[in-house]
Amino acid sequence: MSNRLPIALLILSIIIFSYIFFKSEIIFDGEKRWYYLIYYKIVGILIVFSIITFYFNKTLKTYLMISILSFIFSIYLFQTYLTISYGGVTGIRFIEKKIKRANEEGVKYDFRDKFEIYTELKKNKYNNLKTAVSPERHINKKLDIFPLSGASNSPTLGCNENGYYTIFQSDRYGFNNLDSEWDQKEIEFFLIGDSFVLGNCVNRPHDISSVLRNLSNKPVVNIGYQNNGPLLEFAGLREYIQPEVKNIIWIYYETSDLENLSRELTSETLKKYIEDLNFKQDLIYKQNEIDKIIIKLIDDENKIISQKLFENNFKFKVRKFIELWNVRELIFYKLLRSRSNTLFNPPMEFSKIIELARNLANKNNSKFHFVYLPSYERYAGQYNDQEYNFIKKNINDLNINFIDIDKEVFKKENDPLKLFPFKLSGHYTIEGYRKVTEAIYNKVQ
Repeated sequence: MSNRLPIALLILSIIIFSYIFFKSEIIFDGEKRWYYLIYYKIVGILIVFSIITFYFNKTLKTYLMISILSFIFSIYLFQTYLTISYGGVTGIRFIEKKIKRANEEGVKYDFRDKFEIYTELKKNKYNNLKTAVSPERHINKKLDIFPLSGASNSPTLGCNENGYYTIFQSDRYGFNNLDSEWDQKEIEFFLIGDSFVLGNCVNRPHDISSVLRNLSNKPVVNIGYQNNGPLLEFAGLREYIQPEVKNIIWIYYETSDLENLSRELTSETLKKYIEDLNFKQDLIYKQNEIDKIIIKLIDDENKIISQKLFENNFKFKVRKFIELWNVRELIFYKLLRSRSNTLFNPPMEFSKIIELARNLANKNNSKFHFVYLPSYERYAGQYNDQEYNFIKKNINDLNINFIDIDKEVFKKENDPLKLFPFKLSGHYTIEGYRKVTEAIYNKVQ
């Protein structure tokens, strides 16, 4: 048997590679290639190692086979422990915490699957319902245009962190705004950012744009979308900036924006926005094309999401066990993420992007402000200030107004975690969004 080990390892490596390729390039059509990259690297090492084992002597092959079998047995024993104990490492335990804290706060939490909610609402209430599709999903797509927004003029299903699923009516360009704001002669605040600017997990009038509009009694427009990083945000600024904008507010969220930027820099289309200042897609005139792309993506996504309906199915649980979901969740979402916090290596393009954005604001006769939003990790004891120091230095070097929300809001709280849903990781609560927006308004004023 030991003599057959190299052949078995090589065949197994090829099977695993084929499966990863199938999931990454066929099932997800290349959209999650960044996620599967580490698996490609591991299986690549495994293929090289399996070839090397052909040159091992018989004794070494025997010891290697015993070690491999012992490792496989141990890893599945650990998977069994995780399955019996938690059902998952972060997922199930996180849900259990939400249930407990929701009960403590007297909140009736809707734990239904998003696909189930979407299907029910589309059938009974909103026949034109859409879901929020992140622009970053187009990074590895071969499309005639690169959409920077969602579907237009549609009720759009959002997320659930506060116990209920949110819905917003998208504007003519697919963003979360009152459509009439685009018709105003002068826009007081033009917001750029990710899901926090989109207003994830709260309904109007509790999102940043709505609170800012109520505080100022003046027009507010945002072009934020979930999973946006600095390059997508700059592209959005180039495409959607209006001539009469008084204040451009760039809202940065720590722990994810630089990571998103690294992924965005792999897109040839997005890189054109910083390499060629004359490049534009003229997206404001192509919303019909954007809508077609988004609707197709939603339909394709729902086919994938529908698999979640089988989570209680025995067959699904067996597959989940064989694929070592819980073990992988522990390794890749816990250990590697904490390691990435210590290996801080920011893309140098960040400073260039902000400088270009500031220059565009000056050319537009708009004031440019940079808002730094703190993450949950900062207050949960998992924080490293390397990113904060890097960003602040870059913004100060560019002589841009730096609005530190940790200093203006969270440090003034006895318990900063109460501004996160049920004191768990996520976006801000209604109160959190309000206090953050008030701080932005006061500092801009």
